Amino acid sequence: MNTEIRQLLEDVREGKISIDDALLTIKKAPFEDIGYAKVDLHRKTRQGATEVIFGSGKTPEQIIGIVDVLKKNGQGTILVTRMSGEKAEEVKKTHPMKYDERAQIGVIGEIPAPTGIGKIVVATGGTSDIPVAEEAAMTAETLGNEVVRLYDVGVAGLHRMLAHMEEIMSATVIVAIAGMEGALASVIGGLADCPVIAVPTSIGYGASFHGVSALLSMLNSCASGVSVVNIDNGFGAGYLASMINHTGKREQTEDVH
Repeated sequence: MNTEIRQLLEDVREGKISIDDALLTIKKAPFEDIGYAKVDLHRKTRQGATEVIFGSGKTPEQIIGIVDVLKKNGQGTILVTRMSGEKAEEVKKTHPMKYDERAQIGVIGEIPAPTGIGKIVVATGGTSDIPVAEEAAMTAETLGNEVVRLYDVGVAGLHRMLAHMEEIMSATVIVAIAGMEGALASVIGGLADCPVIAVPTSIGYGASFHGVSALLSMLNSCASGVSVVNIDNGFGAGYLASMINHTGKREQTEDVH
């Protein structure tokens, strides 16, 4: 069960909130139509995380408008992905924001303290994969996770990754990000005892086909426990890693009650 709904029900049981007030919270409009967007206001109630704004293709004014609605409805931390530096500067004039140019991610509000059951490791094959890795890492951090970054530990120098076996073996979930032939995910998947989320990147020479080669390699991995997201989809990997890292916490909460 979603932790926010559970907390609401717990508050009713303990007398911290009336039944009528709880009912009003649930009855609030599920979305707000602002013309160019229908902002999902029940996303956090349903899934535990608020709607994330995809900045590509949106004007700064549209991003600001969506942020206005989310903040008006009580959302304290808002994530904006794939947003250019120029758009970020315009948004900052209205909403203070932490912006990372490599990840093209903006975070409005405070990044919450980690609430996941363990650590998420984000590993890259090379330095060129870091922009996608930072998108994954910042997404996971914004969703309440402790993230360990292992960058440039690809198979061209396997000893670099083997020097970090403690971090790899203690992770709850690992995001393995690589271009070229995408071999990193299979190697990590053969070592780790946790789920591995593979992210192919569009880094590589001509026959890499802008990430298709790495994508196919990861899909054909012989290592068990490896799942694959789309090319350059750091956000999707970070979000999925967060869900995995919070699953045990939800189960523990349900067992207690």
